[in-house]
Amino acid sequence: MAEINLQGYMSDAIRRIMAKAYRNVLSNPTEAKAVWRLQQTFLKSEKRRAAVKKSEGVDVPPFLICSISTTCNLHCKGCYARANGIAADSKEEQKETLTPEQWKAIFEEAASLGINFALLAGGEPMMRKDILERVAEVEDMIFPIFTNGTLIGPSYINFLKQHLNMIPVISIEGMEHSTDERRGKGMYKRAMQSVEMLHAEDLFFGTSITVTTENFALVTSDAFVDNLRALGCKLIIYVEYVPTEPGTEYLAFGEADLAKMEAVQAHQRERYQDIIIISFPGDEQHMGGCLAAGRGFFHIGPDGSAEPCPFSPFNDSKVTELGVKGALASPLFKKLRDVHLVGGEHSGGCALYEHREEVEAMLKN
Repeated sequence: MAEINLQGYMSDAIRRIMAKAYRNVLSNPTEAKAVWRLQQTFLKSEKRRAAVKKSEGVDVPPFLICSISTTCNLHCKGCYARANGIAADSKEEQKETLTPEQWKAIFEEAASLGINFALLAGGEPMMRKDILERVAEVEDMIFPIFTNGTLIGPSYINFLKQHLNMIPVISIEGMEHSTDERRGKGMYKRAMQSVEMLHAEDLFFGTSITVTTENFALVTSDAFVDNLRALGCKLIIYVEYVPTEPGTEYLAFGEADLAKMEAVQAHQRERYQDIIIISFPGDEQHMGGCLAAGRGFFHIGPDGSAEPCPFSPFNDSKVTELGVKGALASPLFKKLRDVHLVGGEHSGGCALYEHREEVEAMLKN
């Protein structure tokens, strides 16, 4: 694989995304002002990342994925968070959880290093409003909140209007049948109620769609995207299914499916100039391979553990002990980069999940 300037590539991608976001909210003066301010912040962030690289030789990634909640009000089929022990129902099974103040301190350091985005997940992150209220005060970062949408009501709408750096990203699986099949009866209608509330307030929001071999044709169709666009959605994130439950491997993409996905994405980005469309991890093949383990991002677990990614919940360090910059020097992360499990040849799918036994073995050596 040809060597690429990853930091330059990702910085350019962020600039394009923010420029598109700005065009998409010009009709809303409040949001346009907020996005413009964040554009200026991101220019400063690029300089901060470059300065840390020059002075300390540390490559700072542009974003983090953070699981801030160990609980969820749904039991979705094939949930990686429950399969990996991030989320559980009983307190005995739940991991230790950082306080709102600890999360805020982590994001303040991240912003000072030039990290732009922290994707907030769980469990259900909106079950931890106390954390969201504190981290929203870190105004130099954007926080996409990956949520099932069932907890959005007047109180959350007011919160989101006051903190435009908090971006709700509502998870659906397609239309009503497929969403309810995975998430529970009535969940699609409840998610759409939240979408309607967000649209009515002219708030910037997105959708996250777990795409499988079964729903691929539907969720990537023009009709489906047209419907989301009409509902006010300005961001679509396709998350390719990772089979964390035995017997569901047939839902994961093969090489032919990945090729179709790439072709569809090219068509969508040409057709929908007013929507930001991202595929994960599919887009990684254009960035020189897997971006986990600090190469483009890393995952912070509910207890502060620094993990390569949510699908690879192994760690040898904690952000609460070493800080964000210290966690980037994790021996595990370095081993993964050295053997090219991240940043190597990438044909799609989740590289670290596919090689999870090798990753686990690295912790013992």
